[in-house]
Amino acid sequence: MATDFQIFGAAHLAIIAAVPAVAAGLAWIARTKPALADPIRVAFAVGLLVNEIVWWTFKFSKEGWRFPEGMPLQLCDFSLWMILIAALTRRQAIYEIAYYCGIAGAGMAVVTPELWAPLFSYPSMYFFVAHGGIISLALYLAWSRLLRPGWSAIPKAFAALAAWACFVGTFDWIFGTNYMYLRHKPGSASALDAMGPWPWYIAVGALVGFLFFVLLGLPYRSQRDRVA
Repeated sequence: MATDFQIFGAAHLAIIAAVPAVAAGLAWIARTKPALADPIRVAFAVGLLVNEIVWWTFKFSKEGWRFPEGMPLQLCDFSLWMILIAALTRRQAIYEIAYYCGIAGAGMAVVTPELWAPLFSYPSMYFFVAHGGIISLALYLAWSRLLRPGWSAIPKAFAALAAWACFVGTFDWIFGTNYMYLRHKPGSASALDAMGPWPWYIAVGALVGFLFFVLLGLPYRSQRDRVA
């Protein structure tokens, strides 16, 4: 099944714009009517959780158990569970990891998606709902002031990312998989194409990721690392 998706086409640009717009709209509601802030937080997280359960049910019904392929070991899988835990528990430490890893990782996926199905098909719609949802929920929690990404948490978040990459890299080495594209680049065009051959693109990607973390933390640099 071939994809008809056109990168940076009208539909893609609309999706990119919708991700922060959803977060901004929900945050505006939460700040206008504070009593709705927590119900929105929980509903958003539960919606993403249901989306994930439906996807994996669909995936296993179509493909069956294909270990070691098809496991939830990508960076965005890690980020998704971090943001769900953070949203449902309001744990600041977990949220900081989810904010930096989630927006940087899922943001790259939304901008340069690797799709194999038509845009208006369930797999492609799931992709954008899951990845866009990570970003929107992380932004909503910050913009509604329910949680706040601390500037001083950048090293911790990057260490969590590095630890996850080491775990996944070990899995890739043992089983010959390519989660997080640690063994080779994706088949479709991606930002990794501009970062050199293996293994240099991994080091360059890590540096770019850290710079993204810094940019994401800049709006909160002058604020104390606490919830308002």
